[in-house]
Amino acid sequence: MTDDQELMIDYLRAMNRGDFIRQTLAGIFTMNTLKDLHQFSSTLKEEEIKSPLLFVGHGSPMNGIEDNEFSQRWKEMGKNLPTPKAVLVVSAHWFTKGTFITAMENPKTIHDFYGFPKALFDVQYPAPGNPTLATETAALVHKTKVGLDHEWGLDHGTWSVVKNMFPHANIPVLQLSIDYTQKPQYHYELAAEIAALRKKGVLIIGSGNMVHNLGIMDWKRPDNGYDWANEMNDKFKQLISIGDHRSLINYEQLGSAAKLSIPTPEHYLPMLYILGLKEEKENISFFNDKTMMGSISMTSFLVS
Repeated sequence: MTDDQELMIDYLRAMNRGDFIRQTLAGIFTMNTLKDLHQFSSTLKEEEIKSPLLFVGHGSPMNGIEDNEFSQRWKEMGKNLPTPKAVLVVSAHWFTKGTFITAMENPKTIHDFYGFPKALFDVQYPAPGNPTLATETAALVHKTKVGLDHEWGLDHGTWSVVKNMFPHANIPVLQLSIDYTQKPQYHYELAAEIAALRKKGVLIIGSGNMVHNLGIMDWKRPDNGYDWANEMNDKFKQLISIGDHRSLINYEQLGSAAKLSIPTPEHYLPMLYILGLKEEKENISFFNDKTMMGSISMTSFLVS
């Protein structure tokens, strides 16, 4: 194993310890005033056309500052999609015990990595938050109690993508965490409970990677994947295209390639949130369809 691979694995372990500490200190669920909710509802009126949905393979944090095929496509998406009134991201990098939503006025830019160039640590994405939207989103969920978080912010699973899509940082951005104690079916069902946000002009993004195995990355394969990674990437695309969500929820039953592709679920689960929000007659189009470094899939899709 190379030094870079060991750094990435140590980072993931450190991130999980940090999440445990943060959630121990997280604030108790609170509600804003009814007046605030009324003001928000009056501002974001329901629209005839629902906002689209995105699942984005975010890959390396460097995609946040490099001009490459992935960041270029994210920029195109930002120009071509209807300008959202707010963005809600389910990021693989906020993996918590319980479910939380960022509820601060000004979320900080989190540099949740190490071993990268200083230029990446210098990035700031000062998009505003929206505490009232956070409260309304929490109120939509009946499956669990959603805590209003004031400690987290925007991690690289969010800002590396959204910074390219909306570079002016003038659109409110929130994050919804992923409860690591729950099964995939739970996340799929929870997502459906926030579907009303789409009629309020909120763009919901799942940010992760369908195939994500850092432990066996091959740095000599920058532009292609192992045979099993390509096989699984194609299988996922097929199941998504035909709407076989049950098989995708029960991915552990898809064989050895699936086990190699998803050794841990945090990068896969954001996709289930987007599938849980998709309506039956909506179309899916894939982009950034590529496996790289042997064991990473950048494949993404738009639901509209």
